[in-house]
Parts: sequence; C-alpha cells; structure tokens
Amino acid sequence: MGKIERIEVPAADRDRLESLVGDRNTSQKVVWRARIVLLAGEGLRATEVAGRVGTSTLTVRRWRRRYAQAGVDGLLKDATRPPGRKPLTAAVIQRVVDMTLHEKPPRATQWSVRSMAAVTGLSHTSVQRIWHAHGLKPHLVKTFKLSTDKPFVEKVQDVVGLYLDPPDKALVLAVDEKSQIQALDRTQPGLPLKKGRAGTMTHDYKRHGTTTLFAALDVATGTVLGTCMKRHRHQEFLRFLRVIHRNTDKRLDLHLIVDNYATHKHPKVKAWLEKHPRFHLHFTPTSASWLNQVERFFALITQERIRRGAFTSVPDLESAIMDYLEHHNADPRPFVWTASASAILEKVARAKQALESQH
Repeated sequence: MGKIERIEVPAADRDRLESLVGDRNTSQKVVWRARIVLLAGEGLRATEVAGRVGTSTLTVRRWRRRYAQAGVDGLLKDATRPPGRKPLTAAVIQRVVDMTLHEKPPRATQWSVRSMAAVTGLSHTSVQRIWHAHGLKPHLVKTFKLSTDKPFVEKVQDVVGLYLDPPDKALVLAVDEKSQIQALDRTQPGLPLKKGRAGTMTHDYKRHGTTTLFAALDVATGTVLGTCMKRHRHQEFLRFLRVIHRNTDKRLDLHLIVDNYATHKHPKVKAWLEKHPRFHLHFTPTSASWLNQVERFFALITQERIRRGAFTSVPDLESAIMDYLEHHNADPRPFVWTASASAILEKVARAKQALESQH
C-alpha cells in the first residue's frame, strides 16, 4: 500500500475550517479548499480527496502545500502572480503618439512598428497597443482633392437636395459613363479557391479591346438602365439620352445628375435638351464625382464582375456587363443618402482650414 498522505491539522484550525465550510457567506472556492485540508487531515490520499471534492489531485496537493506554508489564512486568498512588465508611463505613451504624428523615421516616409520600437526601445506589442488605443494607422494614407469650382456650394446644395427631397412627379437619375473598360483575358488558367488557399490568376493578360458603360441609376428604386458603346463622345451621350427617353414614363420629368465632362455640355446636346424639356441636367462640382451615386454602382460592378473576370472579346465583356445589370435589377436596392448639404460643406470647410494651417 502507498504512504498515507496525512497532514497535521490542530484542533483550533479544524474548528475554523469547519466553521468556514458551514458558513453560507463563505465563497465556494474557499469551502473547497477547507474541505481539502480537513479530508487530508483525516489521512485520505490525494486521489480520494479529489474524488470527494470534485477536483484534480494537482489542485489537492497545491492547497495542502498552501496550508502547510501559510495555515488557514493562506486558504482565504489566491496566490499573487509574479510581477509582469511595468505599465508604460503617460510620458512614454505621449512620446510615441507625438513622434507618430509629427516626426518621420530615418530614410522612410512613415513609421512602422519595427522602426518605432527601435527608436523608443519599446516592444513591438507596446507600440501596437499605443497606436490602437489612439487610433493611429501610419501605414495607411487616403487620397483627396478639393474642388475649386466657384459655384461649389450651390451645386452641392442642388444635388444633395435631389437626394434628400426629390421633386414630385419626376425621376432622379444619377448618370455617367464608365469608359475604357478593358476586355482582359489571362494568359494561363488559374487555380480555384480551396480550403487554406486563395484562388490564383496570372498577373499578365491579353488585351481584346475596350467598351464604355453608360448607366443611369434611379435614385429612388436602385434600378440601373445601362448600355455599352464603343466610344464616349457627345454622339454616344445623345444616343443614351434617347435610350433614357424611350425607357421612362413620358409623363414624368427627368432630373439627371451628371459631371462636368465636355460631352454633357456639347452644343448638340444642349439643342436636343431644349427640344425635350422634361430633361433637367444637374452638374456636380468639378473634382466631386463622389456626389454622383452612380459612381458607387460602378465600384460594385468593377469589384463583383469586372476586375477578376476573364473576357475573350469585347462582346464577351459586354455580355457579362449586361448580365450583371439584369441580375442587379431583379432585386434592386437603392443607396441611402444621409449627409445633408450643410454637413458636407462644414466638413469641406474644416478640411480646407486644416490644410491651410499646415502650410
């Protein structure tokens, strides 16, 4: 037989332990520890104690040792953990933030975790935590361009007004051309997506020509009227205006949101519009294509159908585009414009002020 794992429990300790077990206010974990010591004091082996208490033999031996070292008081609190790294001081954190915002690393245009850690003597994870806490992402940059259009305010108010408060008995259509869409075919077949591996496609391709997608997004319903043409001159724009005219209710006025491309202002286009007074063109400011909702649709079709497609000819590409339009219109969902004109203008004003303060 194995050695009996008895520990000596003086009468005073036993009374105190039994009191802890019987007290409703004692936490459950302290009750378990007290029972472990009481049973061990009766000479039960660790395996027997573990079975009765419902824990592991490792836990039984741990609390036997704790009692032997610190008595009953040692059972009432958890062991303190070894000290970890000292927390970063506010001064150190502020230094990292200031360097990230106002300084550049040697031989680089932006900080990386490694370069900041090397300069400050901090760990990579410390730098990452500081950047995350302060919303700093020095590896990212966004492009922008502020419009210099003199009637910028008036145009923003006009276009946003159509989105937020469209006129009665009228359609609001966001219209534009997505030009130079290339029919690209890959030089070799790629591998399909599989578990643990991304799909592949060759980086080189064969060019088979280009097409232009003319599209009119119905702001209210999300449906898109579109057609592909070889070029995008004023002649093609006129053809598309006629397509819109044929495919919309003649009793409704049409408010078209367009950009400042020269074809939209061609004399022949103006002459046609004068003969069709239900057409009203609303121009976005220069360098402000983000105001035209159809640009969001162009981003979708590019991401979902064109960018990773393989097309053996222009007709093949155009067929794919029209198929996408058909599926889109089967379950259209309009984009919901929420920003007011005043909110947009205030944001632009803040951006200009911030830029001017830097120069």
